[in-house]
Amino acid sequence: MSEKIKFGRSPVFFDPFERRPGPIKKNMHYCPGCGHGILHKLVAEAIDYHGIQGKTMFMVPVGCAVFAYYYFNVGAISVPHGRAPAVGTGVARAVPDSYVISYQGDGDLAAIGFNEFLQAANRGEKISIFFVNNSNYGMTGGQMAPTTLPGQKTATTPFGRNVLTDGFPVHVAEMVNTLTAPVYIERVALTSTARIMNAKKAVFKAIENLKNRKGFSFVEVLAPCPVNLKMTADQINDFIENQMIPEFPLGCIRDRSAEVENGTVPPAPAHDVESVKKVLFPPALENAGAVKENTSEIFNRELRVKMAGFGGQGILSLGITLANMARLRNFNVSWMPSYGPEQRGGAASCAVIVSRNRIPSPMISRDCDLLIATTQTALDKYIGELKDDGILIYDNTAVTLPELPAAMTKVGVDAVGIATRDVGSPKFVNSVLIGVLSVVLEQKGLLNAADQADFEQAFTAAVREKFGKKPGAVESNAQAFAAGRQGLSK
Repeated sequence: MSEKIKFGRSPVFFDPFERRPGPIKKNMHYCPGCGHGILHKLVAEAIDYHGIQGKTMFMVPVGCAVFAYYYFNVGAISVPHGRAPAVGTGVARAVPDSYVISYQGDGDLAAIGFNEFLQAANRGEKISIFFVNNSNYGMTGGQMAPTTLPGQKTATTPFGRNVLTDGFPVHVAEMVNTLTAPVYIERVALTSTARIMNAKKAVFKAIENLKNRKGFSFVEVLAPCPVNLKMTADQINDFIENQMIPEFPLGCIRDRSAEVENGTVPPAPAHDVESVKKVLFPPALENAGAVKENTSEIFNRELRVKMAGFGGQGILSLGITLANMARLRNFNVSWMPSYGPEQRGGAASCAVIVSRNRIPSPMISRDCDLLIATTQTALDKYIGELKDDGILIYDNTAVTLPELPAAMTKVGVDAVGIATRDVGSPKFVNSVLIGVLSVVLEQKGLLNAADQADFEQAFTAAVREKFGKKPGAVESNAQAFAAGRQGLSK
């Protein structure tokens, strides 16, 4: 019996989603009933239909769609909160033959990034923006957003939005319509098949304008967020139909597409490309002559390190220190942090890559050489990214190891206990862990004698650079480093 797929995944999506960390590679990360998946599908189909996949640049927002680059097989840039139109403007001008799409939520666009958005619209940048309006801050737990309705209950308005103290909802599409430059403005919803088909027409129109370089296109999408608003699928659709749509009427607000002639690729930017490359990719650091070359075999390849735990354990500082140690020895380095909205106690991790060559991406999702995990959650989440013959350093007071490959080096240590006992404070746990790492590298013979001796010198230089102005900080970190070495050796 032959199998025939009539309706499959758009080729603009990866299949499977290999960029997504962890074992799940087929499904998206969105909550059940979320509208992002539907809108992603419409955007992907429009990109494919108009044949612009190879030159599309997708501005990935901060919000629930922050990991959109897991799914879209196009160029993508993860931008700071609210800055997608500003970064998109830079991309459109620096790479004139690209097609820039900005995809943003109501907290990202209508709050922190509203000025960048309005300025891009006012300039008539040749980009298309898709704005997801679900009336709350979905990523951080359903707080009040600029688009929250009067009287609507959210995590921060448990008695309903009070217009006397909180103001009225922001009508983004109507505000854009007060500007002269935008070519196309429409508001759609995702509550039914008919609504979704209308949304598809709007998305395809915005992408068509993008392809033909007609100017600024804006599509606002009323999307369901049942989990944060604590509703069933039927209830969230009823909420959008009977409460959101009366506040945010659907329809085409402006369409001057037929009046505007197709644009052309803008002229190349007026700068010397080679000069810019020299600034972005200097051949060597200024202090390169002041340090000796590290010659151990391990440095002849890209080294990938992951550190994970919870906020307050110094995980990010641990990564910064290791990155600076390599930078001070004239390696190319990248440091990519990841942490939740909580100031303390939430998950925190960072990725460090060290290489003599250029580093194509700071992200690490596989082939990790070293994993440092200080919590069980961190270990369970990232152990799959560690090579079978990689090095695992973990907190043996908080982590229980699963069955792991025999070739993997597993080092358990009570880093917090060592820092507290020998240095007098748990805040030096990161330097303890670097001391532990130095012993592990020595025991495995990965560093020759000269580089092993230089390891502590590089650590001291990195600490002095970062903490040199704090009284006693360099000495305390050096003491923690030594305590880590001694604690593992015992």
